[in-house]
Amino acid sequence: MQLNCGIVGLPNVGKSTIFSALTSAPAEAANYPFCTIEPNVGIVSVPDKRLGRITEYIVPQKVIPAIVEFVDIAGLVKGASKGEGLGNKFLGHIRQVGAIVHVVRCFDDNDVVHVEGRVDPESDIETIGIELAFADLETVQKRLDNLVRLKKSNDKKISDGAKALEPVLILLQEALEEGIPARRVELDEHQINMITELHLITMKKQLYCCNVGEDDLQKDNDYVKKVKAFAQKDGSGVVVISGKLESEIADLDSAEEKAEFLMAAGLEESGLDKLIRQGYDMLELNTYFTAGEQEVRAWTFPNGTRAPQAAGIIHTDFERGFIRAETYHCTELFDYKTEQKLKESGKLRVEGKDYVVADGDVLHFRFNV
Repeated sequence: MQLNCGIVGLPNVGKSTIFSALTSAPAEAANYPFCTIEPNVGIVSVPDKRLGRITEYIVPQKVIPAIVEFVDIAGLVKGASKGEGLGNKFLGHIRQVGAIVHVVRCFDDNDVVHVEGRVDPESDIETIGIELAFADLETVQKRLDNLVRLKKSNDKKISDGAKALEPVLILLQEALEEGIPARRVELDEHQINMITELHLITMKKQLYCCNVGEDDLQKDNDYVKKVKAFAQKDGSGVVVISGKLESEIADLDSAEEKAEFLMAAGLEESGLDKLIRQGYDMLELNTYFTAGEQEVRAWTFPNGTRAPQAAGIIHTDFERGFIRAETYHCTELFDYKTEQKLKESGKLRVEGKDYVVADGDVLHFRFNV
């Protein structure tokens, strides 16, 4: 799957403000619809306390965190699936991301015009959901039309494949016509694999991001409660942040200033840190570490990755010439304090090509090219 999150929502819900704070990139933010025409892309460091702890025991010259990509996609409006606003172009951008962060306006502000003229999170969510469902419906219907010809093919493999796919597409069609996302249709793993090439938007995992005023961070306002109730039915997660507050934090120069600001606000961590981690989890990503005097670094890898492919994330030569991986888990380093003591205790393992890398592994690759 694609290793990035797309940020979507109606115009003027705070998407670009949150993106700018998230990435410290100059995404244009303005109080009118469609100010974001092309999607802005930002590379974001993944907050991970384990990285800092590793450097307590292996002191490096440089520390490099794991990263994840966020894409700020322009505001959708009612009728986007029919080309309203700049809908078709924006829907195309959404198809290219691995997961969706749906920003929902959960604050009142007469100075920020709502595209529908009133704040109603449930209606906003349904507007976006219906447009995405209708876009997928068009994709499914086109494929069903193509099956009429493919079922008559003289190639038995092609005709059998088309006949097997048809009932799956009909199930999806019926759901999407009701505005139900494809991810809520009960399909087995084989059926899901059959429709992967369709790149259905509503099959993607989704996280609702409630954008609230600063005063509502410590409690759920009525808008947030409605979003959480909707998300529970949808099987999606929710994170609550204040775009305005996060912008103020992003403008601070040092980590110390940011920590003091959060403490003064009564917060243990920023909302954006929660958003980044949840986006990382939605993409089914994990982290392994390499550690030495030169650098301690976190590397991003998908669930189920084997050791040679994990090595290839560093450099293709590492995968091509992979011999073995010497590894231990970072929590073992925290317990034993040094790699030498890990070796003496038999905690340093030697793993081969079939080893499935675990989240939190510290790896030393041996290779020959």
